[in-house]
Amino acid sequence: MASNPVKTSALAIWSLVLGILSLFCFTIFAAIPGVICGHKALSRIKNSGGTLTGNGLAIAGLVTGYLGIAWAMVFIPMMLAIAIPNFVKARDMAMTNACINNLRQIDAAKNQWALEHNKTAEDIATVNDLTPYLKNHQMPVCIAGGTYTLGKVSEPATCSIPNHKEP
Repeated sequence: MASNPVKTSALAIWSLVLGILSLFCFTIFAAIPGVICGHKALSRIKNSGGTLTGNGLAIAGLVTGYLGIAWAMVFIPMMLAIAIPNFVKARDMAMTNACINNLRQIDAAKNQWALEHNKTAEDIATVNDLTPYLKNHQMPVCIAGGTYTLGKVSEPATCSIPNHKEP
C-alpha cells in the first residue's frame, strides 16, 4: 500500500508571508488576507487526514496578521491625527498667500493709475479706475471670502480677513 506524501499547506505559507508583510509595509491590506489564509489553512490541514502540514505556519500567520490589524488600528488614526491639521494649515496658508498676491496686484495697479493720471498720495482710486491695470481687467477676489478695501494711493490695500496682509 502506497501512502500519499505529506505536503505543507500553501495557504499556511501565504498566511505567514502576508502576516509578516502586514507588520512592516502593507498594514491592513496584507493583514486581512493573511488572517483569512491562516483560518482556511488550519481548516484544510485539520480536514486533510494528515496529508497537509503547516499548523505552526498557519498559526504564526494568524498571529502576525492579527498583530498587523491591531497595528493598523493604532497607526492609521495616529497618522490621520497628525496629517489632517497639517492639511488644514497648508490650505489656510495657501489662501493667505493668494490673498497677499492679490493685494500686491491691487497696490501695483493703484500706483500705475496714480502715475498715469498725476494723482497725489492722498487720492483714492475706484475699482473702475484700476481695472485697466489689473490682470484680466478684473478686480481680484479673496479666495477665503474676504473683501478688499482700496484706500489711498499711499496706503496698502487691505483685506477684511485679519491675517491677510502684506508682511
